[in-house]
Amino acid sequence: MLNGTHAGPSRGCHVKRLEPPDANRWDSFVQASPQATFFHRSAWSRVIEQAFGHRCHYIYAEDAGQITGILPLAEIKSRLFGHALISTPFCVYGGIAATDEEVAAQLRQAACRLAQELRVEYLELRNRAPDACSWLAKDLYFTFRKPLHADHEANFKAIPRKQRAMVRKGIEAGLKAEACAGLVQFYDVYAESLRNLGTPVFARRYFTLLREAFPEDCEITVVTHDEKPVAAVMSFYFRDEVLPYYGGSTAAGREVQANDFMYWAVMQKAVERGARLFDYGRSKRDTGSYHFKKHWGFEPEPLHYQYQLVRAKTLPDVSPVNPKYRLFIKAWQHLPLSVSRVVGPWIARSLG
Repeated sequence: MLNGTHAGPSRGCHVKRLEPPDANRWDSFVQASPQATFFHRSAWSRVIEQAFGHRCHYIYAEDAGQITGILPLAEIKSRLFGHALISTPFCVYGGIAATDEEVAAQLRQAACRLAQELRVEYLELRNRAPDACSWLAKDLYFTFRKPLHADHEANFKAIPRKQRAMVRKGIEAGLKAEACAGLVQFYDVYAESLRNLGTPVFARRYFTLLREAFPEDCEITVVTHDEKPVAAVMSFYFRDEVLPYYGGSTAAGREVQANDFMYWAVMQKAVERGARLFDYGRSKRDTGSYHFKKHWGFEPEPLHYQYQLVRAKTLPDVSPVNPKYRLFIKAWQHLPLSVSRVVGPWIARSLG
């Protein structure tokens, strides 16, 4: 297993494990690197280990005392979904952020060695941009990103006409959006939304840990109708970007277009905070969320997820669009909400 350092074949580059004293150096590199994302921040390792019990293996390249590349990895070991090394589970982006391809190659080699030592089924890198290596790849996932204007009216006009009408319906229905300091309202709405979609929900502790890890860059917005919560979203801020990441609405919220109203409210607040890019996150091709984001005027950009098979013979397929999970999803949608909130976290912790 990777212990201490591993010297690269050229230059003075060494690959090391991230230790707590180096977290600030790691995060400074993330902040400065164009390839890095919010999901490369070092605090994710603490969140993943404490929330789900998965072991993290964060490695970085160093040359002459300077970090030149990073690769956050976490090991998922599940009886239901197998054994994998992923950068990064529970995150839509990951992979290598490096100053050049030579450094990236050394980190890639170190990850492959680690995957062999851990005897995982596969190694997965969730790249947002194309990578130079020729690993196996999937074309299932897309991201949706769009610049924001400093002017609210310009942003509103940039929303296609039909979707603007949905936002107006929410306004006319008297919806209100407010930042929320607590988790109760958010979690109640989010748990119901996921149950209705047939998806297991994470434990509330996960969201508590996220707020503790990113206190200045994690914000909850709750939408109410007649003082009752009908939609909610947890958004992340990174550099000049906003990422509304965990969101949903109740059945009552859908009747008053709460989702559209909510994302418009997040967009307005983000502009006020200085954000200049709205990241709608990941969706699978031709799913409901994929078309919803397109209707908002966002163009899908393919995500470049790459795989190195270790013990597995074929690419993993843990996606809900896999036909083998169809019956499970239908059954989950009919579970009592209280049951889904108890059983869901046990399953969700392995989905990655």
